[in-house]
Amino acid sequence: MPVYIWKGKNSYGDKRNGKHEAHDEAAVYAYLKKIRISPSSVKEQPKDILAGISFFQPKVTGRDVVIFTRQLSTMIDAGLPLVQSLEILSNQQDNPTFKQALRDIKADVETGTTFADAMKKHPKIFDTLFCNMVEAGEIGGILDIILGRLAEFMEKAMNLKKKVKGAFTYPVICLAISVVILGVILIFVVPTFESMFADFGAALPVPTQIVVAMSNFVKSKILYIIMGAVLISFIFKKYKSTDKGEQNVDALSLKLPVFGELIMKVSVAKFTRTLGTMLQSGVPILEALSVVGKTAGNRVIETAVVRVSDSISEGRTIAEPLEETGIFPPMVVQMIGVGEATGALDAMLEKIADFYDEEVDQAVENMTAMIEPFMMVFLGGMVGGLVVAMYLPIFKMGEVVG
Repeated sequence: MPVYIWKGKNSYGDKRNGKHEAHDEAAVYAYLKKIRISPSSVKEQPKDILAGISFFQPKVTGRDVVIFTRQLSTMIDAGLPLVQSLEILSNQQDNPTFKQALRDIKADVETGTTFADAMKKHPKIFDTLFCNMVEAGEIGGILDIILGRLAEFMEKAMNLKKKVKGAFTYPVICLAISVVILGVILIFVVPTFESMFADFGAALPVPTQIVVAMSNFVKSKILYIIMGAVLISFIFKKYKSTDKGEQNVDALSLKLPVFGELIMKVSVAKFTRTLGTMLQSGVPILEALSVVGKTAGNRVIETAVVRVSDSISEGRTIAEPLEETGIFPPMVVQMIGVGEATGALDAMLEKIADFYDEEVDQAVENMTAMIEPFMMVFLGGMVGGLVVAMYLPIFKMGEVVG
């Protein structure tokens, strides 16, 4: 619906202005009469030429969705109708992309569409997990409780993602700095020394010859090096986009030293947290497993979860096929088995997720403590080695003169 900009005065003669979304001007005048405003002008707001181009629209962040979910849960728990709650939340939303999505969802709900089905029309904002849990909440009549669980789940997932991102950021930044320093030395610093060594009159030391050769190679082939790096990156992305490529890359990532253990713990935390939350919300286990596998963040884990789902559909327990995959740690399998036997699988999954959240914290701290001295030694050794290689001829020249 179009948005109209209005100006007018209230019953006390004070000037007022604002915006109102309506089908036409007549609806705007009716709205102003209702709130006792004497309008002086009502004009349709000009349309933004970039409004229809998604690239130029702000993205909806996870934090936006968490705040919305938490507020909606509170409103429904307080007894407000869903449509009225969506109206209030859409009006106070600052993100125009999210505002429009909420208005579209509200319009669909008013026409009789379920809340979950209305959300499914916006997959970039509300994923399959979110929609399935909302659907379970609608069916069970506990939508406010489900939304509260969703908000808590999303906050924990965001915190976990933040920890992992921070763990990988430090080594990547150090590596990037190393490459920049090495490039600057080879392209700008070494040639200066090379011109000094031209009249040396004697054979340069082997380390110096190696550094000079590296400098000449980088200067003459810099464009090819950049093009090669871009090409390798492109080929890797294309390969990883295939089913086999993604499976092989994810399998290799689990076997990496230091990083592989962290990736495994993160995947287990995601799997158990998501499955436990969905089971607590009343989602059937087979339907939950079909969603959970995709949220683990690793194709190997996803394949294992699919096998587990197939085994359960044949009447087996969860613990047995999990153990057969050989991926999940024995402790996880045993605790899930105990949870099944006692009928408290959802609570047991939450305990496993909490445990592995702490394990991720510890793994991140250990990895940072391990990488920091290694990177310092690497940077110091690289720069120091280049400096020594450049000054060796000067030392040799001093010995000859002496």
